[in-house]
Amino acid sequence: MSKYWKIPPDGCAAFVACMEDVLDVYHAPYDPQFPLVCMDESNKQLVGEVHAPLAAAPGRGQIIDHEYVRNGVAEIFLEVEPLRGRRHVDITEHRTRKDWAMFIKGMLDERYPQATKVRLVMDNLNTHSAASLYEAFAPEEARRLAQRLEIHYTPKHGSWLNVAEIELSAINSQCLNRRIPTIDLMRREVAAWELDRNNRNTTIDWRFTTESARIKLKRLYPKL
Repeated sequence: MSKYWKIPPDGCAAFVACMEDVLDVYHAPYDPQFPLVCMDESNKQLVGEVHAPLAAAPGRGQIIDHEYVRNGVAEIFLEVEPLRGRRHVDITEHRTRKDWAMFIKGMLDERYPQATKVRLVMDNLNTHSAASLYEAFAPEEARRLAQRLEIHYTPKHGSWLNVAEIELSAINSQCLNRRIPTIDLMRREVAAWELDRNNRNTTIDWRFTTESARIKLKRLYPKL
């Protein structure tokens, strides 16, 4: 069976420049004044049942009817601090510049209020920029928030470099791998997952280095 991957082009200077920048940030020593935080976002279709499932019985599990009803889409904003093993997830109804800006404000003012700057790793989605802060807040507030961010973008076709994408995969398989009918229920389920995940204090040891990339991904580097 074929597998689908985002394959970067050979000899792409733009890719390797972003990749090496992100890899250097991942291997910087822990500094509470400049914490490394990765963020990513996704969505999930809210799905309700047309017919109530049949409860599990001896010899068989729960039976769920193939029919379902669509109840809209919930947006998932996730951040993870690899070196401390801390996660935070917000579930929203929309994915706009203002939604991203509000998520970032919560990150800076509520979850990292003592940090001088947050080293933020994320992809370059059109909403992921300081411009979004100016669409959500007065200029003085937008500038205050922007000055507390040190942004490191993953390269195009390089989403595997974002630890937050790995966490999204975990939440999808551990928490969101079934029909969830309402955004309120989804928020409760995700909050429970976040609490359990944080209580486990599972840190992330990123081992892939720039030196490894120059050997194993040599084809991505321009030939001089």
